[in-house]
Amino acid sequence: MMNCDAMKTSSGLWLACLVVSVCSATAVVAQPGRGPGRGEQEPFTARTLAKDEAEKRILSVIEDVGRNQRQGTMIVPEQDGRILRVLTESIGAKHVVEIGTSVGYSALWFCLALERTDGRLTTFEIDEGRAALARENFRRAGVTNRVTIVMGDAHQTVLQLKEPIDLLFLDADKEGYVDYLKKLLPLVRPGGLVVAHNITPGMADPRYIEAITSDPNLETIFLNLHASGISVSLKKR
Repeated sequence: MMNCDAMKTSSGLWLACLVVSVCSATAVVAQPGRGPGRGEQEPFTARTLAKDEAEKRILSVIEDVGRNQRQGTMIVPEQDGRILRVLTESIGAKHVVEIGTSVGYSALWFCLALERTDGRLTTFEIDEGRAALARENFRRAGVTNRVTIVMGDAHQTVLQLKEPIDLLFLDADKEGYVDYLKKLLPLVRPGGLVVAHNITPGMADPRYIEAITSDPNLETIFLNLHASGISVSLKKR
C-alpha cells in the first residue's frame, strides 16, 4: 500500500513524502477454532527459508540473537532486517557501511545478502561490550571474514573510509545522522543507497529529514512509518 504523507521540518516547511507501509499489507487468515471474524483481517507473515547450509547457519544465529539478545540492546525488528537484506542483495552491494553495530543483528541480515554478492561489511561501534557480543555472533554465523568492526566515535573514525560505498546504513545517535550523511554521502556510489533507521515523527532529527528530501541528487522514500521507520535514499546516477 502506498499513500502520500508529510513531515514537518525544522524550517517549518511541510515536505511531501512518499510513504510505503510495507507492513500494512493484510490478508484474511482462517484458522480452525479461531481467527478473524467476518470482515476482519490479519497481517501477512513471512519466513526466510534457508537456500543452503551457509544461509541456514546465519539464519540460526539471527534467530538466536533476536530471541535472546534483544533485551537491553539496540537491534532492529526482524521485518526491518529483512528489508535490509532485500535492499542489499537487490543492488548487488559489494561494500556496505553500517553506523551502529550493537550486537550484530542487522549486520547478520546484511551478511545474508553479502554471501550472495561476495561483498563485505564495515561496521562502526563505540561500545566494546556490544562489539564483543557482535564478534562472537559473527564467528558463530561463519561470517567473520566478511565483517570489519571499527571501534571508537564514528563521527571521527568514518573519516578513515576511502573506498566507494554501495549501501550506507545509519542506526546510531539520531542527532548525528546529518553529520554522517555529510561525511559519507560523497563516498556512496551513484545508484547506491543511504538507509536510516528510527525515522518516525518525534524520533527522527528534522534536519536529517530535510537533508534527504531537499537534495536534488537524492530520491527518498519512507518505509514502516507506523512502526520503527526507515528512510531509503537513492543517490541518483
